[in-house]
Amino acid sequence: MRTLVIGDIHGGHKALLQVLDRAGVTQDDTLIFLGDYVDGWSESAETIEELLALSASNNCTFIRGNHDLWCGLWLEKGETNPIWLAHGGEETIRSYIHSRHLTKDTHKKFFKNLHDYYLDSKNRLFLHAGFTSMYGVGKEEYESNYYWDRTLWEAALLADKVDKEILRDNPPERFKHYSEIYIGHTPTTNYNQNVPMQAYNLWNIDTGAAFKGKLTILDVDTKEFWQSDSLPSLYPKEKGRN
Repeated sequence: MRTLVIGDIHGGHKALLQVLDRAGVTQDDTLIFLGDYVDGWSESAETIEELLALSASNNCTFIRGNHDLWCGLWLEKGETNPIWLAHGGEETIRSYIHSRHLTKDTHKKFFKNLHDYYLDSKNRLFLHAGFTSMYGVGKEEYESNYYWDRTLWEAALLADKVDKEILRDNPPERFKHYSEIYIGHTPTTNYNQNVPMQAYNLWNIDTGAAFKGKLTILDVDTKEFWQSDSLPSLYPKEKGRN
């Protein structure tokens, strides 16, 4: 049985189907999704429907991303804001209207029941963005950091440049609580990389599916990974979040 972690999907239903197939996912696999399931490409509602079906046959954990927070508020209360609409929200609304999934309670429950983070039996932490508390993720004062923080990733990049002998005796405070950390939120394509990036004991699995990149699944034990085609090639008539 494998434990597989999946990066930000952003409405790319075709990419999700493709990468699940390429990874050879079976019912024996445990799947951990890092959030941002919607906003970007035209099939956000279809993506959620697929994830609901997948959760019926697989052991799945779904983490909440910042885009999921926005979409959940809209589905539950009809709330929108200009920032969300400008960053994929309009595409998500159209997807729900055209797919006829708008009134499904299962979708509302999906967003309501998302996890802020997940810690597995091997002390590996999974969350969308980050946290700022030096005492660990459970001591975070501001819930929004789970969905928005980028300082954890930035700190990992800095730590990766420090002499490893120094860090062995004096590890960075936020990282010493966990054997490994897995995040999305900040596309690796921002660093001219289209594959997962490791910095210190943190792995970034967001390989830019919202933009011109690909969707990635990574085996957390072996670090083998699989990717979809680039999202613009799967949705040639769309712009995504570009």
